[in-house]
Amino acid sequence: MFALIFLVMYFFMIRPQRKQQKALDEMRKALTKGDKVITVGGIYGTIAEVDETSVLIKVDGDVKLRVDKNSVQKDTTPAK
Repeated sequence: MFALIFLVMYFFMIRPQRKQQKALDEMRKALTKGDKVITVGGIYGTIAEVDETSVLIKVDGDVKLRVDKNSVQKDTTPAK
């Protein structure tokens, strides 16, 4: 009975979360200069520079913020 409960939890909770996390990691690895992104804190900007662990985001005018790659939540660049 417990095995069945664990199996159901795996297929409905754990597996989809791992799949979503893998897609998010791949998106972060594929970030390039010029991509439009949204951070976890809700900051919208355009990537000006990409490092190994961080990105420089141009927010408005001359305002630039350096944030960790893990804080980039979404890539809003239109599909090519």
